[in-house]
Amino acid sequence: LPIWTPTNEDVDAIYARFMPLQIAKVGEFSAPIAGAVQTLQWLRAHGLKVGSCSGYPREVLNQLLPQAEGAGLKPDYVVAGDELEAGGRPGPFMALANVLALGIGDVRACVKVDDTVPGIEEGLRAGMWTVGLSLSGNEVGYSVEEFARAPEQEAEARVAVAEAKLKKAGAHYVVRSVADLPAVLAQIAAQMRAGKMPF
Repeated sequence: LPIWTPTNEDVDAIYARFMPLQIAKVGEFSAPIAGAVQTLQWLRAHGLKVGSCSGYPREVLNQLLPQAEGAGLKPDYVVAGDELEAGGRPGPFMALANVLALGIGDVRACVKVDDTVPGIEEGLRAGMWTVGLSLSGNEVGYSVEEFARAPEQEAEARVAVAEAKLKKAGAHYVVRSVADLPAVLAQIAAQMRAGKMPF
């Protein structure tokens, strides 16, 4: 059998066919994670700015962001995965674009929260504290309904694998969900008061 080697044109053609499907479907799978709205409110109440580094291209975000805002989630700034010439994860560029846009004076006071290994690497390369999300992230891969039905041992095994990957990537902290973030931020603040920095 002949071996087919895809070209850049082939990849572009597949991407062009996929993009309308992604735009049409993204809203169906983007309900806020339990506790996310409350965590955002807590962050704002404590005077913290919230930036987002998305792997989605801008045309998908244009569909998703209004839905997220309607559900109570509106970051102060969002960088799309296709907006920076320098590239995306695991490079530090999207995280640092947020630092610039939000006017943060010390990147060592920033916390990158992510559910992927490249996202943790992004934060580390940017010089930030990093917090990995295990249960609510891509590594476990359950929908809320699937998690409710999953046998406890199976679910815990998936979470353990996700935690191990995020820790191996260098995450300073790993928690199950963004709902757990306030307690971690309190620990980071205590470390900073004691003179500790991410590196």
